[in-house]
Amino acid sequence: MMNPRNAILVAITIMASTAAMSAQAADYIKCTGTSGKTIYTNLPFMCADAAKQAQEATKAALAAQAAKEAAAKAAAEKAAAEAKAAAEKAAAIKASAAAVKANALVTDSVFSPDSFWYTPIPKDVELHPYSAQFAQEIVRQKKAYYGNVTINTSKYSSPVYVADANTPTVRVNQWDCQKKGYKDSGLLTQWAAVPVPTYAVPAEGNDMEMTVYQPSTDTVWEFWKAKKENGVWYACWGGRLENASKSNGVFYKYYGTTATSLPFIGGQITAEELERGEIRHAIGIALVDAEHWNIISWPANRSDGWNGNKRAYQIAEGQRFRLDPNIDVNTLKLSKAGKIIAKAAQTYGFVVWDKAGSLSLRAQNAYSYTKLGKPNPYPALFENKANYAVLDGFPWESLQFLPMDYGKSQTTAK
Repeated sequence: MMNPRNAILVAITIMASTAAMSAQAADYIKCTGTSGKTIYTNLPFMCADAAKQAQEATKAALAAQAAKEAAAKAAAEKAAAEAKAAAEKAAAIKASAAAVKANALVTDSVFSPDSFWYTPIPKDVELHPYSAQFAQEIVRQKKAYYGNVTINTSKYSSPVYVADANTPTVRVNQWDCQKKGYKDSGLLTQWAAVPVPTYAVPAEGNDMEMTVYQPSTDTVWEFWKAKKENGVWYACWGGRLENASKSNGVFYKYYGTTATSLPFIGGQITAEELERGEIRHAIGIALVDAEHWNIISWPANRSDGWNGNKRAYQIAEGQRFRLDPNIDVNTLKLSKAGKIIAKAAQTYGFVVWDKAGSLSLRAQNAYSYTKLGKPNPYPALFENKANYAVLDGFPWESLQFLPMDYGKSQTTAK
């Protein structure tokens, strides 16, 4: 028989051991292990559900880190792009300011010095035998279409972006906006590497014109129906004019944006010219009605004119005309900008370069300035007059038309 004292000690020991086992068992859980078998464990990560949760948590943490790094990279790239764009704008503004200070502008000498664009018309030049009838045709069109001659500054005028030598080039792709069913291989070659500034945008309106000029490569690019989608540039038509300073200022063959292949940069009016008070080149003009497309005058390469009814005294695209040089422009009731244009019309004249819905001149699109962070210069230059009212008082009945192909004896290298 056990000693009572020893029995008590044994009982105490058994109770302590049972309590310890119960406490230890409480730390264990029953679960399906990662091997798929039922297990007892005090290590939760050995359980399949816990392991899956741990993996998902790890993936989430890695994804969050990747997103954070991507956001940081995007922010850095955006900052770099903004800095680059700011540098490009600063360079363009500096170049423009330097040119104005020197009283010489980009548009004074893009093409050969003996180009028709820059050649004054002699005062005693021979006139077209139907000069008076053509002048009356301009007056007729003015009366028939809105009663004015407007100056386009936003829609249907091209912004001109001057690219420096360091502007990266991009490919501009052709899109078939006219449903021709093919692309022009020559155009694709011309647009293979274009230095389009990062801040460039095309004009508003259906034509979406845009011009890029790079003095360092002596090249002009033009685009019609230009657009940028997902970072890629496209245009429906246009061209590239190389060795511009040695050319007569006409795109080769059927290239270029206007119906005549005459480039915008040659015949548009610029804010800088109006600020200087002098335009030193011929001015492009669009008519509503023009002679049939198969009758053109140099320097035009082509035409979109239509005269199916064979109306008499229709003006051919490419024809040149001027304001009578004997008129004292300063005595005319014209706006300040109107007088500047009138004096250029006496010295260099107009050239018909396109058709439009109204008689119109083109000024360099306001985007050329506003995309550099400048204000739109035209309201002030036009004395807050509407674009269609700037030329009110211009004596259109006093125009003088030059013979067909006038000036063709000049250099015709293209």
